[in-house]
Amino acid sequence: MAQAKISAKASEGQQQQQQQQQQQSAGQLRGRFYRSTSMADRSSRLLENLDQLELRVEAFRDAASAMEQEKETLLEMIHNIQNSQDMRHISEGEREELNLTANRLMGRTLTVEVSVETIRNAQQQESLLHATKMIDEIVNKLLDDLEDAKIRLMSLYGACTSDVPAGPIDQKFQSVVIGCAIEDQKKIKRRLETLLRNLENSEKSITLLEHQKSSVRQACNNKQD
Repeated sequence: MAQAKISAKASEGQQQQQQQQQQQSAGQLRGRFYRSTSMADRSSRLLENLDQLELRVEAFRDAASAMEQEKETLLEMIHNIQNSQDMRHISEGEREELNLTANRLMGRTLTVEVSVETIRNAQQQESLLHATKMIDEIVNKLLDDLEDAKIRLMSLYGACTSDVPAGPIDQKFQSVVIGCAIEDQKKIKRRLETLLRNLENSEKSITLLEHQKSSVRQACNNKQD
């Protein structure tokens, strides 16, 4: 009888111990479940914050790039005014005063430093150097043959634009530009646009100068007659 009671109590103790173990295991599982859910929420919130920051970072870089372009545009406009035909047809005193103003504006523009670094891999860096070299080679020969340089620059520009080009495309340059980073491709295109605009302005200045010389010669001939 006593043995039966002992066995019953032992069995009851084992059952209680098993129940406690089961309760502890359930509690641990619930703790892990709640903790996992909380970690997932935190991770989701952090990821959402980073996504929003990424949009702001890209907007920040775009704004800085726009400021870079604005600086280039301002410097080009000031330079064009200083070298315009109108500046040659005013009095020396007025020209000196206007040049002082233009130099002051250029100096103030140059005090603004804006730089957007482009992340490149080794291949993109090599492509950029190659493309820059090809443009520089043409620019260095501008004075030798202005018309040939313009044709070659237009063929390079045609390789950078998605529009239907007006003339032939430099296929070699196109393959080089494709290997550049996207931001570098945009800068290369802008540089070519600036060079072509300056060439066009130079041609207009030369044409106007030749026309003036011709008018002077004709006036002299009429006087002699």
